[in-house]
Amino acid sequence: MTNDIKIEFSTGIPPLDKLLQGLMPGDNVVFKVDDLEDFIPFVHRFAIQAQNDKKKLVYFRFAQHDQLIPENVNAEVIHLNPKKGFENFISEIVDTIDDIGEGCYVFDLLTDLTVSWYSDVMVANFFKLICPYLYKLPTIGYFTLLRNRHEENTIRDIQETAQLIFEIYKLDDHTREFLYIHPLKVFNRFTPNLYALHKWIRNSGESDQLQCIVESSFISKILAESYHPFSERVKQRGNWHLTFKLAEEVVEKLLDKDSPIKVSASQAESLKNELLKMIMVKGHLLFVLAVNYFNLNDLVYKIGNRLIGTGSIGGKAIGMLIARNILKRYRKWRDLLEEVDSFYIGTEVFYTYLIRNDCWWLRRQLCNTATFLDGQDKARERILRGNFSKQILEEFDRLLEYFGQSPIIVRSSSLLEDAYGNSFSGKYESIILSNQGTPEERKQKFVDAIRKVYASTVSTDALTYRKERNLLDQDEAMAVLVQRLSGSEYGNYYFPQAAGVGYSFNPYVWDPKIDPKSGILRLVMGLGTRAVNRTDDDYTRITPLNQPELRPEHNFDQIRTHSQKKIDVVNLKTDKFTTVHFEKKNIDLTNFPIELYAEKDPLVENLGFELDDDKKPFPWVLTFTELLKTNFPKDMKEMLKILEDAYQTPVDIEFTVNFVDKSKYFINLLQCRPLHIEQEILDIDPPKKGIPEDHILFRTSGPILGASQAVDIDYIIFVVPRVYGKLSMSEKYEIARMIGKINNKLPTEDKKVMLIGPGRWGTSSPSLGIPVNFAEVSGVSVIGEIAEMHEGLVPDISLGTHFFNNIVELEVLYFAIQKLDEEDNLLNHEFFDKTPNFLHQFLPDEEKWEHAIKIIDINQLKSVRKIKIHMNSFSQYGLCYYK
Repeated sequence: MTNDIKIEFSTGIPPLDKLLQGLMPGDNVVFKVDDLEDFIPFVHRFAIQAQNDKKKLVYFRFAQHDQLIPENVNAEVIHLNPKKGFENFISEIVDTIDDIGEGCYVFDLLTDLTVSWYSDVMVANFFKLICPYLYKLPTIGYFTLLRNRHEENTIRDIQETAQLIFEIYKLDDHTREFLYIHPLKVFNRFTPNLYALHKWIRNSGESDQLQCIVESSFISKILAESYHPFSERVKQRGNWHLTFKLAEEVVEKLLDKDSPIKVSASQAESLKNELLKMIMVKGHLLFVLAVNYFNLNDLVYKIGNRLIGTGSIGGKAIGMLIARNILKRYRKWRDLLEEVDSFYIGTEVFYTYLIRNDCWWLRRQLCNTATFLDGQDKARERILRGNFSKQILEEFDRLLEYFGQSPIIVRSSSLLEDAYGNSFSGKYESIILSNQGTPEERKQKFVDAIRKVYASTVSTDALTYRKERNLLDQDEAMAVLVQRLSGSEYGNYYFPQAAGVGYSFNPYVWDPKIDPKSGILRLVMGLGTRAVNRTDDDYTRITPLNQPELRPEHNFDQIRTHSQKKIDVVNLKTDKFTTVHFEKKNIDLTNFPIELYAEKDPLVENLGFELDDDKKPFPWVLTFTELLKTNFPKDMKEMLKILEDAYQTPVDIEFTVNFVDKSKYFINLLQCRPLHIEQEILDIDPPKKGIPEDHILFRTSGPILGASQAVDIDYIIFVVPRVYGKLSMSEKYEIARMIGKINNKLPTEDKKVMLIGPGRWGTSSPSLGIPVNFAEVSGVSVIGEIAEMHEGLVPDISLGTHFFNNIVELEVLYFAIQKLDEEDNLLNHEFFDKTPNFLHQFLPDEEKWEHAIKIIDINQLKSVRKIKIHMNSFSQYGLCYYK
């Protein structure tokens, strides 16, 4: 019990009282359990505490099960016969409450009343009468229900009427059984972690413990096995619901060997295919994989029971589920994968939302080539202000009750997303929610996140991508994938130990030891946003899976320079997604296995040798060295190989990894999609010798990503580094928009356009590069980054990011010129300074930018016949020169 809050009524479990701020007069407490035995410890503690506190204890006895009150507790037992009728039953309870008044009231299992009354509706009616009657008095009522045994309307009525609702789970950890408490509703009070999952460590009285469970792998394992809402749904008419109901009945018959009604394999297969057509993308190439790797049980319980509304679950969700099922054909991966307990908001919810909020015709206009992007701002604003139906909002409530206060991510999963040939990488929104605060606050932020995902369908990037790939006239409805954020709590922060992206084919071969077909990982500590987005002033660990300890750097000074310095996390205290500096002791690493992910910098450690602990500099450098000595890289190589073989094409995945001890870890496969990439890293013949040094435009020793090429260039767009570096922030954004205008003006369809500029293309920070979006560089053939905007700027290899996936799909060649003081790297400033600028021909109104942007039209140069590039991805050597 708490010291600062006077508790008039107690649960008999001190840490639970502290969490709830005690029981308040009028509270009606409902426990949802799988087995009545799981309710016994709670009601026993409550009854014993009531007796110790000299509270009147009344027990209404009406079911066939054993008595719920301990024999050594004095309680007034009221025997009732529900078969006498509903009114008689209610009257006897009300008369008893009137006679006794203030006290504690315990009721037998409410689920048993459905046997006597043959109706779920009357159970809800009973509760809606008795609960408010008790609430008027200084009383406490204890009730229990069996989970997944009641209709949806009954559960909803009970949850709306009761003051406290608990889901109770039981799990055996091989030494003893533990009960887990998940509060769904706590009326008129709030404490931190109130709606999280808690483990009750039962001892005696004050030595009880209530442990807040924060590890995503553990929470999803407990909750996923117990969540079966289908049986709680009202029987609904309509082909969609009837088909799923039929599928549920067929699954039950298949599982029940004693069932007199047998279902043939062909009947089950036919029904499975029918469901796949309902929830998948029509005509999707992934359909063949789904037929092979989904069974009817998967579709009913893993998708149907977790689907809000109707319609397809979209490409991203389908890809994730198919990949997991492919892996689970192997026993090893059934144990190694973190359990998935995601929810899906169907595409028909999106269509209904657009129509309901008068957005349909605006969106249709945007997708018409004649009126492309007309009315874009109006459409976006209207989508962001829209509202959902009451029914959908109620389903959102159940979703949020399930996740409690676990952080979640709301992800796009459109019809065309993550398909063969169309990844839509980074085109649509994904919103991370810390999911803290009251139920009302959490719901508002969740609904806003869905609106933002919906609004991203009318973004310039997304619509331009569709236009470039001739997809404007195809159905592109938006489903939403809601996933539990993988990871755990470390102090005030929540994040996975490591995350990243993986390719089954490695396009970046910087060393002869690397086998491209073994795959590659891009690793970060913390949330994977730093792996999939271009990090502005930071680095990641690139790991070839046949040589996991190999890295491009040659000494610890270089490793330190190119190591990750910042970590993306969820701040549970401020309720925000944020970025923290790893080097500033910002993170509580008490329970974090830091030795797996970082190693101590000997120079820094020696500097702080004689200092007090609180004054010592932070010695850790994120290298992932020890992680890559475990079985993890071997397992990831195997995972990528299995998936590539099943997809029959290279794949691109997103994942997290969390260790529970030094040898055991869980991998969470968050996403899987086909990767459209050249599968050979060719060694092309070197250019002829004797090219004059002053004819060389640039020379690079890498990185070079993409297919090796020796081709002629038609246009060069060159952003002058020394000019760009001196521009104001707003002017740098103007330069980015100018690149988009040039992209639209140049005849890019049958010409080779090379784009070169300082820092990182696609960055979100203009101080570190040029903040273009996909639409503004969609016509470019070659993209180059120069480490010359300011001292110390080194372009990070964008392998695995959304930016990289976009240039891969467009078959764009990427290179960087990093160390201009070394012989293998050169930029011919004199050529770019003296060559004529044709910007005014393409954009006559933008002459003021001629000092910052140059368009070089090779066909109009008098002294230059051809400009050729020779880019060798195999040897990591590139040359551009003119004839």
